[in-house]
Amino acid sequence: MAAAQKKKIVTVLQYLLFLGLGVVLLWLSFYKLDMKAVWYEIKNAEYIWMFFALIAAIFSHIFRALRWNLLIGSLNYRTRLSSTFFAVMVGYLANTAVPRMGEFARCGVLSKKEKIPFNSLFGTVISERLFDMFVLLFILFLVIAFQFDLLREFLINIFGPFFHNVFANIQSILLFFGVIAVTIALIYFGWRLLRKKLRNMPGYNKIKEFLSGIMDGIKTIKRLKQKWLFIFYTILIWFFYSLMVYLPVFMLPETSQLTFADALTILALGSLGIVAPVPGGIGAYHFIVKAVLVEIFKVGGTAAGSFAALTHAGQTILNVFVGAISYFLLIFLSKHQKALNEESEANKE
Repeated sequence: MAAAQKKKIVTVLQYLLFLGLGVVLLWLSFYKLDMKAVWYEIKNAEYIWMFFALIAAIFSHIFRALRWNLLIGSLNYRTRLSSTFFAVMVGYLANTAVPRMGEFARCGVLSKKEKIPFNSLFGTVISERLFDMFVLLFILFLVIAFQFDLLREFLINIFGPFFHNVFANIQSILLFFGVIAVTIALIYFGWRLLRKKLRNMPGYNKIKEFLSGIMDGIKTIKRLKQKWLFIFYTILIWFFYSLMVYLPVFMLPETSQLTFADALTILALGSLGIVAPVPGGIGAYHFIVKAVLVEIFKVGGTAAGSFAALTHAGQTILNVFVGAISYFLLIFLSKHQKALNEESEANKE
């Protein structure tokens, strides 16, 4: 069997594994609930609040495109807001089907239409994803710090058994940190031993050039002249993310008592479900959001499951619909901007 075929089979099996995991988590989220009651909640929800939440989602994506433009601009390429917005939405469309494929998809379509090197674009995406990861960690810290009384029992139930087993005695502590130290050492010395051999491998220079372009893209935040504007856009992105979660709470009577701070808690913990390696966060998002609503905010299981299903479905429909439109609009965009970037690339050479 050819290596390419084996790789395809492994990829398909991996996808089916994570899809199966998502389906199992989805089943675990709803199997104890009265589905007739859940369907009643969904049918009678106040959908005007979902409409407002999706408007907030569109604004968050617009500001993400504006922020991406800043990073691309620091590489001396020019892009229009429409191009980057459409590329961002194509990325969300791809993530709905295949986890983490969106980063490749949005860089691919923008690279093709605007003649910007893919590796440089991918570097900017890595850069902004790392930045967003720190923002999410900061929000998690704030949530835990200011809502510790609510979260304490929830966190103990989740992480308590792990830390109890790991740190039960001094031997476990030493073993825990010893494994980390040995892993780091093996990676470091393995790289030192293989580095010379890798340099003699065919295609090494192309790989090095590709990785160099990615690193160039990652360094864009450091080179930004408009750092405060980047931070401002980031604040707006996460503010509208918060509204995406907060506004839908008014759809259902049982969740309408939740505050904006509660919505931040749902956003921070629910994001862990979205980044899980399952297609579109299906199952993982439902499981985590339902658990947060039931265990922390004491919302009934039926309302919690309905809220998770409604918010996930709303975002998925938006990403698929706007993402598909964006893909076709990108095809028919003017080639004027492409010419500008071809000229920019020629000047670099």
